[in-house]
Amino acid sequence: MLPQEIIRRKRDGHELADEEIEVVVRGIRDGTLSEGQVAAFAMAVFFRDMSIAERVALTLGLARSGTMLDWKSPTLPGPVVDKHSSGGVGDKVSLMLAPIAAACGLFVPMISGRGLGHTGGTLDKLSAISGYETQPDIDTFRKVVRDVGCAIIGQTDDLAPADRRLYATRDVTATVESIPLIVGSILSKKIAEGLGGLVMDVKCGSGAFCDTEPMARDLAQSLVAVANQAGLPTVALVTDMNSVLGRNVGNALEVVEAVEYLKGEGDREPRLHEVTIALAGEMVALGGLAPSPAAGRARAEAALADGRAAQVFARMVAALGGPTDFLEHSGRYLAHAPVVRPCTAQQPGHVVGMNARDLGIAVVALGGGRAHADDAIDPAVGLTDVVAVGSRLRAGDPLCIVHAATDADADAAIAAIRRAIWIGEAALRDRPVLMERIVQ
Repeated sequence: MLPQEIIRRKRDGHELADEEIEVVVRGIRDGTLSEGQVAAFAMAVFFRDMSIAERVALTLGLARSGTMLDWKSPTLPGPVVDKHSSGGVGDKVSLMLAPIAAACGLFVPMISGRGLGHTGGTLDKLSAISGYETQPDIDTFRKVVRDVGCAIIGQTDDLAPADRRLYATRDVTATVESIPLIVGSILSKKIAEGLGGLVMDVKCGSGAFCDTEPMARDLAQSLVAVANQAGLPTVALVTDMNSVLGRNVGNALEVVEAVEYLKGEGDREPRLHEVTIALAGEMVALGGLAPSPAAGRARAEAALADGRAAQVFARMVAALGGPTDFLEHSGRYLAHAPVVRPCTAQQPGHVVGMNARDLGIAVVALGGGRAHADDAIDPAVGLTDVVAVGSRLRAGDPLCIVHAATDADADAAIAAIRRAIWIGEAALRDRPVLMERIVQ
C-alpha cells in the first residue's frame, strides 16, 4: 500500500483499515514516511476525524512501535495502575497521588511530561529537586517501581517512538488539537507501560487544554472507550480548571506544596485534596484493592494520615538520585527566588473568578515555563498563596505572593495577576471541582 493513497483516503473521509494504519505508523517509526507525509496524515485526521476502531488501531500501533513493558516477570505483588492528567495550572497531583496509591498497595510506573505553554509539567517540578533523575534507564525504572512502589519519570527513547515523531510534527503544523491524535498519544505510552488499569484526570476550564465541558467530555469519553477496547481498563474524571489547583504555581513552589500536603503541615487546599483523593480512590478500586471508589478513598485517606504516603515519596526521590533527607529538609534542595513580593488587591470585594490560563502565562513570563520546547526554566519563580474564588478581600490584601528573578519581572507579573483575578460585589462559591465520572 502506498502511503500517499492511504493519506488520500483519509483526506476524502474514508475509514482506514487496521492494515492501512499499521503502514502509516511503521512509516512514521522507520522514517519511510517523509515529514510532509506525516504532516499530511495528521492534517487529514484533524479535519476528517477517526472512528473508535481507527483510534484503537492507531493507539495500539503507536504503543507497539517500541518497547512494551511487562511487569509479569518478575511478578509484582500487587496490581499495576497509573493516572494521567490532561494538564492544568498548579496541577501537582501526581507528586502526591503516586505515593498515596503505592502506600495502598498499588505499583505505579508513571511516565510524565514536561510543560509547554501555560500548563506546568510534572517532570519540571521533579527536576527542581537537586539530583532527581527524570530519565533513568528502563532497568532502573523497573527496580524503583518494584522496590518503592512508584516511580515518576519521563518518556524514554524506547517507549512509543512513533508517537514522539508524530507529536513533534503536530506541534509545528497546528494539528495538536485533534481528539483522535491526543487519545493515541496519551494512551500509546500508557499501554506501553504495561498497565493493568488507568485513571484519567481530564481538566476542563480556562486553565486547561479543554476549555469547554463538551470538549472535555468528548476527550474523556474517547479515552475511556479506546483504552477499554485496547485492553486497558480505564475510568475518567472530568475536573474543574477554571481556577488554580492548590495554592502554589511554579516548579519548586509546587514541590513545596506537595511536601507540605504529604506531611500534613497546615491546611490542605480543599480542591486539591478532593481531586487527589478522588483519583486515588478510583485507582485503588480499579486495581481491585477496594470494592468501590468510596472504599478506595478511605484507604487513601488512611495512607496519607499515618505518614505512609510521605515515606513512599521520600524513598522514591532518594531511589531516583535525589537527597535521602528531602522530606525533612526540602528547603535545602530547592531553588529560592531573589525577589519575593505580594500582589495586593486594589479594591475591596469578593473574588468572583479568575482566568487560570492567564495566571499560568504570568508564571511562564517569570521564567517558570516554556514558550518553546527547548526553553530553559527557572525552577524558583512562580506564585504562592493564590487566593481562592469566593474569598472576601479588603484593599491591600494579597491576591498571591510573587517569586521572581528581578523587580521588573515581579512588576510585570503583578500587573498581569491583577487583570486575571476578578473582584466583584457578590459573594460567589467556587464551582465543584469534580464535574463528571465516565466509565465504559
